[in-house]
This record gives sequence, structure tokens and C-alpha cells, in this order.
Amino acid sequence: QVQLVESGGGLVQAGGSLRLSCAASVSIFSFNAMGWYRQAPGKQREWVARFTGGGITNYADSVKGRFTISRDNPKNTVYLQMNSLKPEDTAVYYCNAAQKGPYEYWGQGTQVTVSS
Repeated sequence: QVQLVESGGGLVQAGGSLRLSCAASVSIFSFNAMGWYRQAPGKQREWVARFTGGGITNYADSVKGRFTISRDNPKNTVYLQMNSLKPEDTAVYYCNAAQKGPYEYWGQGTQVTVSS
């Protein structure tokens, strides 16, 4: 059973930074894609950033230039460095990973709150 465990959320003032971590229970090379989503109160879950095959990174327009996704392969961990945070970044952030076939996994989520 694949498990994803997030950490690193918290309360920060606008303009500040946080780094989220997502530790996988299996090698992250087993995933076709791995990344982050978020869900703000009353809104649908939205994609934020991800690694795809070959280590290619993609970012949602709303976070491009402020957020950076990275990974530590020996630790089976993916990070999301979030800089220049805005109140509209407030959400529960979820780690997501997908394998070949209909296999998709989610972490439990970590709360990020940005105060103005």
C-alpha cells in the first residue's frame, strides 16, 4: 500500500515562505507523476505543481515564479518551496502521485494559512 505523508504547513504572513514535504512509502521512481494540489474553503481542488516523466516540472500559472517543486530521490520525498505567499494561497495542500493504470494516491493534506 502506497502512503504519502505531508508535513510543513502552518501560519505565515503575506510575503513569507513555507516548505512542504511529501514522503512516499515507495520509491518515487515508481510514479509517472508526483506533485501537489490544493483546496481552499468552498472551492474545488486545483493542481499546483508536479513532476512528470523525465523529471519535467510544471506549474499552475497562479504560482509560477513563486513556488518551486523539487525532490530528494534517496529520501523518496518531494518538496514544495513556497515564496512570496499571498492570502489567496491559503488552502489545504495535498500530495498526489500516480502510477501506470488507474493507480492514484493522495496524502492526508496539510493546512497552509497566509495572513494579510
